[in-house]
This record gives sequence, C-alpha cells and structure tokens, in this order.
Amino acid sequence: MPDLNHENLSKENMIKLSKSSISDLEKQEVARVLDCEFLGMGAEVVKFEKELSDFFGRPAVCVTNGTAALHLALQASGIGVGDEVLVQSLTYLASFQAISATGAAPVSCDVKKDTLTIDWRDAEKRLTSRTKAIMPMHYAGGVGDIDDVYRFAEQNGLRVIEDAAHAFGSSHNKKLVGSFGDVACFSFDGIKNITSGEGGCIVSDDEDLLNLVRDARLLGVVGDSSKRKKGERSWFPNVLMQGWRYHMSDIMATIGSVQLSRFTQFQEKRCILLKRYLENLEGEEGVCPIQYSLGSVVPHIFCVKLSSSIDRTRLRESMLENGIQTGVHYFPNHQLKFYFNNDIEPLRVTESVATQLLSLPMHVDLSLNEVDYICSALKRAIKQSEHT
Repeated sequence: MPDLNHENLSKENMIKLSKSSISDLEKQEVARVLDCEFLGMGAEVVKFEKELSDFFGRPAVCVTNGTAALHLALQASGIGVGDEVLVQSLTYLASFQAISATGAAPVSCDVKKDTLTIDWRDAEKRLTSRTKAIMPMHYAGGVGDIDDVYRFAEQNGLRVIEDAAHAFGSSHNKKLVGSFGDVACFSFDGIKNITSGEGGCIVSDDEDLLNLVRDARLLGVVGDSSKRKKGERSWFPNVLMQGWRYHMSDIMATIGSVQLSRFTQFQEKRCILLKRYLENLEGEEGVCPIQYSLGSVVPHIFCVKLSSSIDRTRLRESMLENGIQTGVHYFPNHQLKFYFNNDIEPLRVTESVATQLLSLPMHVDLSLNEVDYICSALKRAIKQSEHT
C-alpha cells in the first residue's frame, strides 16, 4: 500500500487503476521469437489462433487490436455506407469508431441501469429500415440481456456483433462468451483479462465471414493468410476488396499464448478481488456497485455508481491524495462533437449515470489488503464530501 508519510506520492507508489501482469515466461518467449529474426505474422500467430479456437470451441482469427476486430467483423458482415448499427452510447470510443470507419452510422442507445449493458427495448425504438446490426457491449465483463438481444436481432434480421473486449473468460448460462452466438470480438491490449501487448480476435462459426476477415487483415490480398501459415508471400496479389494492415505479429501472439496459459490464475484472482470489493461495499451509503454476476463474470474493471450528491472530481482527487488511481468508464459517445445528433431521443439512464460512475483499481497484481485500503479510503472520501 502507498506510504502515506510521503507528502508527494510517486507514480511508482500509486495503486494503479489497471496494469499488465507480465512474468519471466512472457519475456523468455519474446526473446525466443526475436532470436528467430522474423517479426511478422507467422508460426506464432498460427499457434495462438489454434489455442484460442480450442479455448472457444470454434474458429478464432487474430488481428492487431480490438478496434480492428470490430471494424473487420462489421465490414465482413457487409455493413457500410448508408447502414446503421445499434450500439450503446456508454462504451469506449472504439466501438463507435469501428462502425463509422465502415461508412455506417452508429445509432446511440441507452443502457440498463443495473448492468450498464445495452437496453434492447430502447434500441428497438431506434430501429429503422437502414439498421443492419446491433453491437451489444459486455460492460465490465457482464452480458446483460444477451438472450433478449439475440431474439430482437432475429426478429428484425440483424447481425449481432458482440463487443466482448471486457468479457474474455466470462460465461453465460455456463457457456463461455465467444463460444456461442453470431460474432464476438475480443481485445488483448495491455490491461485486458489477457494481453498480447496489443491485439484482438474475431470468433464465429460463419466461415465465409472469417475468410473475408483473414483477407481484409492483410490488405485484402486473397488467400494471403494461408500462404503466411506456410512461410510464403503473395508476390502476385489478387485484391477484391478494401483491406487493412490489421494482422497480428508473432511477438504479440507469443505474449498472448503465454497469457492464455496463465488465464486460469488470472480468472481466479479477478473473481476473488471482485468478491472482496462487494463485501467491503455492501450496504455502504453513497456508493453502489453495478450488478456483477458472481461465478459468471471475469471482471475487467470494477465500477460503482456514486450518489448524485457526491462531487466525483473532488472524490477522485481525494483518492489520488491517498495513492489510489481511479477512472471513469465512460464518457457517452453521443455527447462527442463527431457523433452529436440534435434529433436523438434522450438517453435518460446514460445521461443520469455518466456523471456518477467511478472505476476502482482492478488487476491481478492487486492484493486483498489493497482492496480493503481502497474501500476504506473511498468510504472516508464519501463521508468528507457529505460534510463539505
């Protein structure tokens, strides 16, 4: 825990909001790949894709990050200029950027107040003849009303592209997120449930979609993924669509492979931390954790809603003075200038909770004593705010 005797706490002494957990094994494997003197997409990516496919029980295709995964999944679904995609406003900007990168329009939807996942009934009100897909975002690792989302999508002929960046290892009805449904996109950036430094993957049973993704990640060159598996290149390329430089590298893949082998430990620790947070904050006035499904969710973040009477900025400053980093997940996208729309129907839950959300530290190197300290500091800060 931070040394509170120091007047100015250094970044090194801070309890970090999030961080990677890298062991000597990842470092050794990266050194091995460097010694091979091939740093592009090769045997290590093939290996990692096979391990992920075994993990999910269906094919997985690796790309350079989670945003690229969403972008390619949308493009491979035939979504483009003039189309609309239903997506919650309370999500990371990447979800919106991936949609608009195809030329389609993200349509901002409200969230459920207990889980902060997409409210499909609100989405239903925003349905038009141009709507081609819905993108449920699995906030903090929870899937919300995912069964209802799929029923709604089927009734309206929509593709479902799950933004599962937060949900690696989470489950629904004892089935792993990504092992069922239409298309699921994961992120492996530095602070996710597993990391490959950067990276992401698309998981689906739709082989036609995945083949389009495989080509599009390598600048649209037809069949280049298959050649890379053999250590070959397409010297006389055939290109039939817009492609992108979105392939994963062998360095990224080998980090991801080691992280996947450690995931059982990561999963157990994150779940233990979640339980400790919930025990500490149970019944606490002024702060309410979002709804987490213990035993099903592997939490990427730990998020609480503060009472509207609490000054979040001052509270965050108080936490920082106590050596604790906090975050805000997220600023609503429909309030950004690039996506602002005067004609949008109010997003009442989103606009209400957005100013009250606070994320507390969550990563596998966090100790239970640090969780206790964080919660004690939060309670003190809340009480201080009530007397100012």
